[in-house]
Amino acid sequence: MFFGRDDKKEAQKRGLTIPLLPLRDIIVFPHMVVPLFVGREKSIAALKDAMAHKGPDDKAVILLAAQKKAKTNDPSPDDIFHFGTIGHLIQLLPLPDGTMKVLVEGVRRAKVKKFHPNDAFFMVEVDEVEESLEKSVELEALVRSVHSVFEAFVKLNKRIPPEMLMQVASIDDPARLADTIVAHLSLKLNDKQALLETESPAKRLEKLYELMQGEIEILQVEKKIRTRVKKQMEKTQKEYYLNEQMQAIQKELGERDEFKNEIQEIEEKLKNKRMSKEATLKVKKELKKLRMMSPMSAEATVVRNYIDWIISLPWYDETQDRLDVTEAERVLNEDHYGLKKPKERILEYLAVQQLVKKLKGPVLCFVGPPGVGKTSLARSIARATGRKFVRLSLGGVRDEAEIRGHRRTYIGAMPGKLIQSLKKAGSNNPVFLLDEIDKMSTDFRGDPSAALLEVLDPEQNHNFNDHYLDLDYDLSKVMFICTANTMHNIPGPLQDRMEVIRIAGYTEPEKLSIARRYLIPKEQEANGLADLKIDISNDALKTIVHRYTRESGVRSLEREIGGVFRKIARDVLKNGKRDLIEVDRKQAMKFLGTPRFRYGVAEREDQVGIVTGLAWTELGGEILTTEATSMPGKGKLIITGKLGEVMQESAQAAMSYVRSRAERFGIDRKVFENYDIHVHLPEGAIPKDGPSAGVTMATALVSALTRVPVRRDVAMTGEITLRGRVLPIGGLKEKTLAAHRAGIKTVLIPKANKKDLRDIPLKIRKALRIVPVEFVDDVLREALLLDKPEEFGRKGAGDNLKGGLTVTADVSTPVAPA
Repeated sequence: MFFGRDDKKEAQKRGLTIPLLPLRDIIVFPHMVVPLFVGREKSIAALKDAMAHKGPDDKAVILLAAQKKAKTNDPSPDDIFHFGTIGHLIQLLPLPDGTMKVLVEGVRRAKVKKFHPNDAFFMVEVDEVEESLEKSVELEALVRSVHSVFEAFVKLNKRIPPEMLMQVASIDDPARLADTIVAHLSLKLNDKQALLETESPAKRLEKLYELMQGEIEILQVEKKIRTRVKKQMEKTQKEYYLNEQMQAIQKELGERDEFKNEIQEIEEKLKNKRMSKEATLKVKKELKKLRMMSPMSAEATVVRNYIDWIISLPWYDETQDRLDVTEAERVLNEDHYGLKKPKERILEYLAVQQLVKKLKGPVLCFVGPPGVGKTSLARSIARATGRKFVRLSLGGVRDEAEIRGHRRTYIGAMPGKLIQSLKKAGSNNPVFLLDEIDKMSTDFRGDPSAALLEVLDPEQNHNFNDHYLDLDYDLSKVMFICTANTMHNIPGPLQDRMEVIRIAGYTEPEKLSIARRYLIPKEQEANGLADLKIDISNDALKTIVHRYTRESGVRSLEREIGGVFRKIARDVLKNGKRDLIEVDRKQAMKFLGTPRFRYGVAEREDQVGIVTGLAWTELGGEILTTEATSMPGKGKLIITGKLGEVMQESAQAAMSYVRSRAERFGIDRKVFENYDIHVHLPEGAIPKDGPSAGVTMATALVSALTRVPVRRDVAMTGEITLRGRVLPIGGLKEKTLAAHRAGIKTVLIPKANKKDLRDIPLKIRKALRIVPVEFVDDVLREALLLDKPEEFGRKGAGDNLKGGLTVTADVSTPVAPA
């Protein structure tokens, strides 16, 4: 150690004179070993002098003091803190570039007392700081607290090795503990200098405790922030890294840039695709947005799908209409038997189309019972006109978005079924079948029938706007065909936009022809018997029609014929093939089992109070038997058979009419006071409603009260008024077909329905005696078994009638069948 010219004791009294090494951004504490890189000339000179003048203990001593500003290259005494640490130079290593690497160890604190003049380096006179230590309980508690806080600090700060915790835990000396811990804290230079200048170990520990607590709070907040950000960014970062790796792998393998390729394909399609101006501009705008997006982003997928939909639509792609009316008529007749009106309407459309350049597509609505061929007729129209065919079933549709599509703001949005079907067809002029249009319903999601108003209006559908596309699309070239079982479920505004063509049920000859021409060949092939000769006799077909089916269409007939062929197929596999397989009436009944229906007249004998009425249902026409009887009581009218309000009112109107005409009919008025009258319509589990059973109930009441039987081969339909007038009804064709199926000979219809007779097939008109009637009296003359029907009044109603009924009822005895 260098002491100048004085001996050691004198030097300690006056202080030490040693070189000073100014430090940048670092403070060396006692007991701290630090490597330093020294490059300034003054600093190197100070190190060399310290090594040259080692003390008696052979250790080079130097004062390590920090600069106030690290950027100062040539500091003056005022630029250096006057409080530092006396250190020993453990190792000095010159480097090739002229700098030195030195390893120093802090020994004890010291204050600069005086700077000695020296141009080569700083030579200072220092006084060592003696640290007084008085042990106390408070100091012991402070040491333990600092140990505990440092442990918490190490757990939060991952930059401090865990081994350091064990090293610090073994230190009991407060001064050394403070100096050891402060070396590992990331504190500001001024805070470290303040700790270095604090001479009292207790105060130093207190200040260190405060600083560590502050650091712990900061570290805890940082940890919370890191955890939160990590959770938020983990998924995104993971996807980003994976995408980057994937792209790097693709580039390494030499694969194409798929996204760039895809955009080029879209541009190529756009050049070759003929679209509306609005659609072209929209695609270009979306394509520009797509280029700026990440290929794997969710928004890019949405934009790609949207562009695909627009480009894939048949904006101007259309098929050439086959305008040969003769050929179209041949195709229609080949596919369907009968159906005169629909065929005529299609041929009219083609004829007009041939004469004019452009004709807006018609909107036809086929209304009829199930199984009459409405859907298959639409397919035949497409085949006859040479157009594509698409079918959209509207049964159960209750969401407006099914028609108009969802807006693109929704996840998984798609265009409506109309646009989807047109894309599938690949043509902008297909035959578009809207099947079961009467089966749509309404709920909180909107009214799909209201959305169809624009679609089915030829004046509006040239700019149909789908919510997803948000572009106008021309539907005017589409030939829309709707099918329905009934009209009353279709809203009025929608009916107004359609041309309704009613398809009634098939007559027996028509069913036999359809079975022979279409159903038998179809089922024979479907059951693997096409290579066999199978002959089903006419009697067998009639038996199937009469005894195993009761329908307006031919769907059940097709099923029953299929059942016959399945039995034949099993027999062929069991007994081998034969040259000719004949199926007669007995064989058909053996194959199909017990007959399900009774064919013939509605009633087997003429009976009192039992009348055959005619009713219309969604399945076609039906026989509706009406029964009436009287019994001792208090004059009540009992009506049963699960009747609706309208039919119950019809029964009351019929009763009122009979009571008002009681004298003319020869009925004692006491009957209505002393007898209850019961009107019943069998098959009570089936709901019935409508006014057209009025004449049937009036006839049953008159027959029951007069005990005059009703003719079994007479059926009737019509609404009545209190004056006895017979009002027109609907579904006349279906009702007459039902009467013909049941073997009825005479049908009484309202006179006002006479105009509808031309809709009834000629064979049915010839087979039936159809009598138009205007008043209930006319009905009674025809229906009741009267001795002198010609004397039963004259044509008219009310009091204008002359004469009366020749048979008087004996109301003292119960009414029984004649």
